[in-house]
Amino acid sequence: MVALSMKTVLKVPEEQAWLEAAQTFIQESLCPTDKEPNVQFTQSVIDCVKTVWLSQGKYQGFTLPLSYSFVSVQNLRTHQRLPCCSHLSWSSSAYQTWAQKARPNGVPLPRERLLLVGTLTDLSGDLEQGSRNGSLYVKDNTGMLSCELIDLDLSWLGHLFLFPSWSYLPPARWNSSGEGHLELWEAPVPVFPLTVSPGPLTPLPVLYPEIASRLLRHRSKFRVEQHNLAGKLIQLSALVKSKKKAYFILSLGELSPTVSQAISHVSIIVQIPAQLVWHRALCPGKAYVLTQLRVSRIRGHHYCVWMTSPFSHLMLLEPECVQELELEGPFLETDSKSLPTSSNFQDKKEPKGLMRDSRLLHYTGIVTGVLNEPAGLYELDGQLGLCLAYQQFHDLRRVMRPGVCLELQDVHLLQSVGGGTTRPVLASCLRGAILLRGFSCQKPGTQSSLQTHGASLYEQLVWERQLGLPLYLWAVKVLEELACKLCPHLLRHQQFLQHSSPGNPSLGLQLLAPTLDALALPSRSIRNAHKEILEEPHHCPLQKYAQLQTPCSFPTLATLAEEGRHRAWASFDPKELLPLPEAAHLPCCQLNHRLAWSWICLPPAAFHPPQALVGVLVASSHKGCLQLRDRSGSLSCLLLAKHSQPLTDPQLIGCLVRTEKFQLVVERDVRSNFPSWKELGMTGFIQKQQARVYAQFFLADALILPVPRSFHHSSAPPQTEPTCLGQSRLFLLSHKEALMKRNFCTSLGTTSEVPKPTLSFHVSGCWLGGTQKKERIGWGPPEPLTVENKDQKVLLIFLGSSVRWFEFLHPGQVYRLVAPGPATPKLFEVEGSSCTSQRPLELAGCVSCLTVQDEWTLELESAQDLPDMLGIHKALSGSLLTDLLGANVFLLPSSVTDSLVSFSAEILSRTVWNTEVRRCVKLTVAIGTADSEFLPRLDIYIEDPHLPPPLGLLPGARVHFNQLEKRISRSHNVYCCFRSSTYVQVLSFPPETTVSAPLPHIYLAELQQGNWGPFQATASCHVISVVSLQLLWVCAHCTSVCPQGRCIRQGPACSTQTSISQASIRLLVEDGTAEAMVTCRNYHVAAALGLCPNEWTSLLEFIRKPGRVVLKFTGPGAQLESSAKIEEPLILYLHTLCTSPSVLRPVVLSFELERKPSNITPLEPPRLQRFQCGEFPLLTRVNPRLQLACLCIQESSEHPNSQGAFTSSC
Repeated sequence: MVALSMKTVLKVPEEQAWLEAAQTFIQESLCPTDKEPNVQFTQSVIDCVKTVWLSQGKYQGFTLPLSYSFVSVQNLRTHQRLPCCSHLSWSSSAYQTWAQKARPNGVPLPRERLLLVGTLTDLSGDLEQGSRNGSLYVKDNTGMLSCELIDLDLSWLGHLFLFPSWSYLPPARWNSSGEGHLELWEAPVPVFPLTVSPGPLTPLPVLYPEIASRLLRHRSKFRVEQHNLAGKLIQLSALVKSKKKAYFILSLGELSPTVSQAISHVSIIVQIPAQLVWHRALCPGKAYVLTQLRVSRIRGHHYCVWMTSPFSHLMLLEPECVQELELEGPFLETDSKSLPTSSNFQDKKEPKGLMRDSRLLHYTGIVTGVLNEPAGLYELDGQLGLCLAYQQFHDLRRVMRPGVCLELQDVHLLQSVGGGTTRPVLASCLRGAILLRGFSCQKPGTQSSLQTHGASLYEQLVWERQLGLPLYLWAVKVLEELACKLCPHLLRHQQFLQHSSPGNPSLGLQLLAPTLDALALPSRSIRNAHKEILEEPHHCPLQKYAQLQTPCSFPTLATLAEEGRHRAWASFDPKELLPLPEAAHLPCCQLNHRLAWSWICLPPAAFHPPQALVGVLVASSHKGCLQLRDRSGSLSCLLLAKHSQPLTDPQLIGCLVRTEKFQLVVERDVRSNFPSWKELGMTGFIQKQQARVYAQFFLADALILPVPRSFHHSSAPPQTEPTCLGQSRLFLLSHKEALMKRNFCTSLGTTSEVPKPTLSFHVSGCWLGGTQKKERIGWGPPEPLTVENKDQKVLLIFLGSSVRWFEFLHPGQVYRLVAPGPATPKLFEVEGSSCTSQRPLELAGCVSCLTVQDEWTLELESAQDLPDMLGIHKALSGSLLTDLLGANVFLLPSSVTDSLVSFSAEILSRTVWNTEVRRCVKLTVAIGTADSEFLPRLDIYIEDPHLPPPLGLLPGARVHFNQLEKRISRSHNVYCCFRSSTYVQVLSFPPETTVSAPLPHIYLAELQQGNWGPFQATASCHVISVVSLQLLWVCAHCTSVCPQGRCIRQGPACSTQTSISQASIRLLVEDGTAEAMVTCRNYHVAAALGLCPNEWTSLLEFIRKPGRVVLKFTGPGAQLESSAKIEEPLILYLHTLCTSPSVLRPVVLSFELERKPSNITPLEPPRLQRFQCGEFPLLTRVNPRLQLACLCIQESSEHPNSQGAFTSSC
């Protein structure tokens, strides 16, 4: 070891130890490796450190920084895991003042007492000149680190420096190179004096921009040699890096331009690798000289530009060292031709009033927030957005954090871009430069996975898909929302935001593709950097823009469900559900039953902006339905492959689903105790309310994205993972039973607890072949079967986790039951006698039953791939179609015990009885038959344990009901009930817009024909007579008669004394083809009597005192029944009114049959009736009178007057 010759005597042993450590470090890390250790070299480094240390003025009597230690590049890279800074020339108070700038929103960089010495270079290693790309490095014997410097002097390159103030940032998570970088805060201090190159002995001949640009335009007339150009730097482009080369373009203007020279400038391309570092040294506004420039033509363009040569140099312009070169020729005359001009910009016609022009300006500001680092989005000065995505900002990205000061040259200002962005945005294209003017004292924040992935995908949106800024900002926002929805619990950030390639598409980009394809501008040319920087007028993707109306949003499933609930209850108005005058005549029990269930359907257009549904499709084993899932939760959904086709492929589980065509259904269940219609506006009578929210859509309207296994997080559904070992067996499904809670007995002695009902369902079918084992390329051949085992029918029991397969199993389909794991002999042949008794097996026609294990999976098989089974499949389908879609399957079966019926029908209405005693749902359906013009109607009742009903049983939906139990009421009406064997399949969803079709206009005789007539219709007829009239006031609670408004019920008094009016009238009508008895109730009675509202109200008030009036017209005169004595004027009035022409008149009657059609009781045959025609008696056959219920009475055009007989106009 060489001893140091110190000029001063050491005062303390600490200094001696520090000097020895410094000597060792300098010789190992800084001394040239090809030379012997040099005492002078070592002393120069120590002297440099001492000089900087003493410059702070507060060195506490120590001439050496004993608290500091030298650090090598290698030690920084390998041992410094946290960001840090070091300021040799700063005192502690100066550092504290500096650190206060980071607070309160950030954490200052921690201070480390380290000494950094190294060579500043633009060479990335000991390579040739071609490795230069414009980056800067600090280098010593142990390695090199990339660095950023505010103001670079080109004379510093290649020299050894002490860096008095710097910070080190370890590699960020997004940095694939794994290299940290240095930020050099202050100008480096040279260890050895820098050699200053002497100026030229004679003035340097130069061309100024105006003459240089003319020389380019007239290059064909003169031989243009290499020249020196001088001028003020007025424009500096971004550093453009492509696969082949890197370059930037600068523009020089006149030093003191006159009016005619104000726009004169000349552009120079710098693409020599050794000269790319000039981009860091150039400062707009300063004057420079570039030497030995040549003229070159750009490939693919019609013009020439000045370009540097390998021998070119950059220097500051000193007027005394240059002399303008004098050229002679006609080209010196001023011309107005501009160079260059855009050739295709003016060809594109944009819609007037829609497109806006951005403003080009210069701006200096401080970064105050990082909005999305991979996408290049930041916040400037707390009020502006900054987008760097339209430049190549890889080197700048590692520096960007709050506190960084930037100077933006030729940046575009865009205001009101829309798409959810409210603030103005500054965006820089390739023409403008982003210059670093100050580092941040803040420590970089912890980066989440969302902030570290996706940079290549965002670049793809800009450079390949050519998105404009408004659409790009919206796409970035949506991708961020989708990543928060799906990652990391369902998908991984890295795969979701990966770069999209033909063989490896990005899930995030695929979700956005339908919207981007619809909104992206057509035929937008690929960006050309030379045109974007050089051509005038300037044209780039940021030059013109249109305010973006947000096309759609992707809310979380929890947010969407909550919004649906909010809208459902906000729109819940009992007065609208039960409008007057209908509600005024309903007792409280009927009133509350009518309010017990209601629903709304929200299409995407009901939201602003329209909503899109996105989630991972999973199958719930707790509910037995399909669900879309994201991080916020799950949303139940009902899917159809397409119209009338159910979902059958279990491989859809785990797929990513996106759809903009869906219906968000909210079913409202309300338990209320409204006393009467008068209190419908008081919410205090609502005791309980809950909502069921789900979505329904067609698979054909959705984007289905299979997610590779590696994309799933560890918490993904286990059923999506394929198995490498296992065995399987094919079966053909013939029948599927209801999903409900059933009792299953357990083995004796296993547990003392009483078993609880378990959610489960059964399917029956037959095995197709024997067991198959898993092989490398697929499934092996089936095992041979004995004769007695062929076509063996089996009952499969699904309970527990296997309930998740319920939505995929449908009759007529062939499935493969897969059991993972090692092969087990006769796995699919074991009889599960512990789960079911022998009687259900006999009823199902099955030999044995099998309980499907939780880990088993299902696969859909195509019947076309099974030629031996194709005939069975077709035969089964044909027999089912014949049985289920027969014209009269809902009528009387062949035997009384054969009470199971199947049919397809459209749901017309749904009502609910929800009381503490009984819970029941009634569906009124119109049965679709093949040979009937009019659809018969039927009531279907659903009770426990089938409640709540399956999803999708909504008015307007078309549903197939399989194996309902048909029953006959005491009034001989046919109705159906759910039972355990019932299977329901939704065929189509309710239409989004319902258009009420007018009722068919018929003759009454059409209802007496053998075929089915309409259940509701309109007929023009004449009122022959009034058969009976009843007017009464009843208690709204118990429906007892209320004379003088008081309930007369005996026993406990009613809780309310509210009374309501009710009325009924029976009319005999005919239309010339048949007679009918029509019953009108409540407010239809006023129309039947021809009374206006005031007359009707007055009449009811007269009835309030007796409480009840009944008139029966059995002949001449009327028979009176009442609860009290009624004065003769009222009787006379009603009798006269019912026999007056104002009642016995032509009307247009809308009606429905009092009884639903059935063949339970045969139609009454025509009866013989005697008529007297003058002196001759006639005997003829007369059909029985029809029994109709009035829906509406309208005045006929032949009898427009509807006034009362004895009153004036209301």
